Amino acid sequence: LPSNHPRLAGSYINVGNVYNHLEEYSKALSYYEKAHEIYQTSLPSNHPSLASLYSNIGIVHSTMGEHLKALAYYEKAFEICQKSLPSNHPDLATSYNNIACVYNKMGEYLKALSFYEKAFEIYQNSLPSNHPDLANSYNNIGSVYSSMGEYSKALSYYENALQIIQKSLSLNHPDLANSYNNIGSVYEDMGEYSKALSYYEKALEIDQKNLPSNHSSLATSCSNIGSVYNNMGDYPKSLSYYEKALETYQKSLPSNHPNLASLYSNIGSVYDHLGEYSKALSYYEKGFAIEQKILPSNHPSLATSYNNIGSVYDHSGEYSKALSYYEKGLEIKQKSLPSNHPSVATSYNNIGMVYKHLGEYSRALSFYEKALEIRENTLPSNHPSLVTSYNSIGNVYDHLGEYSKALLVYQKALEITQKSLPSNHPYLAISYSNIGTVYSNMEEYLKALSYYETALEIQQKLLPSNHPDLAISCSNIGSVYDNMKEYSKALSSHEKALEIRQKTLPSNHPDLATSYGHMGTVYRNIKDYSKALSFYEKALEIQRKTLPLDHPHSAILCNNIAGIYCRAEEYLTALSYFEKALEIYKKVLPSNHLSLVTLYNNIGRVYEDMGDYSKALSFFEKALEIREKALPSHHLDLADSFDNIGLVCRKCGEYPKALLYHEKALEIYEKTLPSNDSSLGTSYNNIGGVYEDMGEYAKAISYYGKALEIYEKVLPSNHPALATLCDNIGVLYENIKDFSNALPYYERALDIYQHTLPPTHPKIKIKKENIEVIKEKL
Repeated sequence: LPSNHPRLAGSYINVGNVYNHLEEYSKALSYYEKAHEIYQTSLPSNHPSLASLYSNIGIVHSTMGEHLKALAYYEKAFEICQKSLPSNHPDLATSYNNIACVYNKMGEYLKALSFYEKAFEIYQNSLPSNHPDLANSYNNIGSVYSSMGEYSKALSYYENALQIIQKSLSLNHPDLANSYNNIGSVYEDMGEYSKALSYYEKALEIDQKNLPSNHSSLATSCSNIGSVYNNMGDYPKSLSYYEKALETYQKSLPSNHPNLASLYSNIGSVYDHLGEYSKALSYYEKGFAIEQKILPSNHPSLATSYNNIGSVYDHSGEYSKALSYYEKGLEIKQKSLPSNHPSVATSYNNIGMVYKHLGEYSRALSFYEKALEIRENTLPSNHPSLVTSYNSIGNVYDHLGEYSKALLVYQKALEITQKSLPSNHPYLAISYSNIGTVYSNMEEYLKALSYYETALEIQQKLLPSNHPDLAISCSNIGSVYDNMKEYSKALSSHEKALEIRQKTLPSNHPDLATSYGHMGTVYRNIKDYSKALSFYEKALEIQRKTLPLDHPHSAILCNNIAGIYCRAEEYLTALSYFEKALEIYKKVLPSNHLSLVTLYNNIGRVYEDMGDYSKALSFFEKALEIREKALPSHHLDLADSFDNIGLVCRKCGEYPKALLYHEKALEIYEKTLPSNDSSLGTSYNNIGGVYEDMGEYAKAISYYGKALEIYEKVLPSNHPALATLCDNIGVLYENIKDFSNALPYYERALDIYQHTLPPTHPKIKIKKENIEVIKEKL
């Protein structure tokens, strides 16, 4: 044949099709281009064969993630079809579907929907009502609604497709399995895992009847079931199904097939949940290695792999590595996807999360807000991804102590979840937990408890009894009871959390360390220091086995262990643990991270207790310096720093300086707290103490009086703090020889002591003697 004969072009196309099926895309393109050269010289520009070829080339570019190129070729095919075919011709519908598919991948869902609906209209007008192509059309539209988070609409379209397939095809036709998988995926996204499982199992049953045991569709069904079990926290079952899928793929697919890459990532995800980070990393890297071989360097799937690997480094506390991988993923997405693609928002969110872990809250907020902006512009107002954004932003405000802002944003997340998802969806539990955490940080413990219990109630209805998320809720509830000083209830909740984790997680999972740490804290609070130390050391042992030596969680435990030694007045041992914690934080966190503040304050207090006031002052000032850079000027933690410095200055006899810092603290308290808050009382008390030391007794009496007025409103009538204050005021009146005013304060102090202390306590004897002296002077 002559070199430009159309039949030769047909042969090139056939060879190109084979290479396409073999996923050797550059070779496929090469043969398609040879065919294109022939067609251009031998066929009219609007010949249907050219349209078909353009579609083939578009398919390859789409598979390679080169969406704009794919779109250009699909549009060329469409232009030819429009000129040469009637307006209701099925080939036009195919072109609409191809174009819609690219827009769907690009995250331009409304455009995708528009083109899929045009195809649907053609099929409705030209095909019988039970034609399989109509079912495909319903499935296509359903997939867009699913991506948009409009699950009820997605379900409706998928069910219409199923109805057609059930009428027109045999009961065990492979397309029926595909429909069941689609419906299962929507139920999975809706958090209705039992329904999802039911549909996925129906699909698997059909595949098992129809297909050879090594067919890749069987692996897909097993993988779907594995995904549900992963979401349900049943990790052994999830792994079992993923491994069945892997075995099938390894028998039926080439070793570098993209489906194998996806499956390796799924298995990596389970190991990530299990806290087996080295295994997770190994599987993610296997998947990544396949993708690197077969995909262009800017394919979106490579970005997903970078994100997966980044998540493991994030979970294992290797934040610089996590950031590097997340940024690589973002770079690919920025090159290959529209700038407002929802997947770009996911990358921004991930990067924001690392900055949050690093304590760089302004940067975190900036990335979270970029993600939110994209999602608000491209997704429906009730899309679950908006919930993720609001929760992320709320979390930063919570860490910054801007609780009203955090509550407002979390409330938005909750409203969307309530409108768009079933009443028992896991996202609802997350929203309630987040709000609970804010109330806990605000010390509104009853409200916190109510939200945490609501979250637990949802999880108990939805999830298996040993799901790790239940352990998180039990742990949250335990921490609130701990703060409320209801220690037996706190222990009970933490023990439930530990029991769940022991049943479902490996013996060295970091979450077990978290449980041991919480129990250690309760035992510390009930002054059972040996048990507290034992639990803290168990936790530290797990962390040393499973996490990098310089992981921030190890620093937290060293800090807790140091606290136990402080209480035992073993200050040098305490300092040694505090310094270990400080060394870790300095390695992994920025120099202005708020976690460093906790350590600087703790070390400062040890030096204060040891009487080394200059060192104490140095550490308290370091803590203040960080807080002043990182927090709003009216933040309560700044007041705490001012008070710490003020107290040390007072002990050093630097009274004007002490007064200055205590007054700064008072200014913050007066601006941010209710007028009867106990912290205001403490602040007045501190200032009163400085004036007393300075010999300015009238001013001291005034401030002590203000403190007493608040304490009388918020404390029980026989609280020891009231006795101390009355005693102090009595002493001051005695010092200025105002014995008539001193007497009632001494008598009140004595009354409280008699109600709260043993009758032989020295304070009772001293106070009785003081009162006798005053009476004699009167």
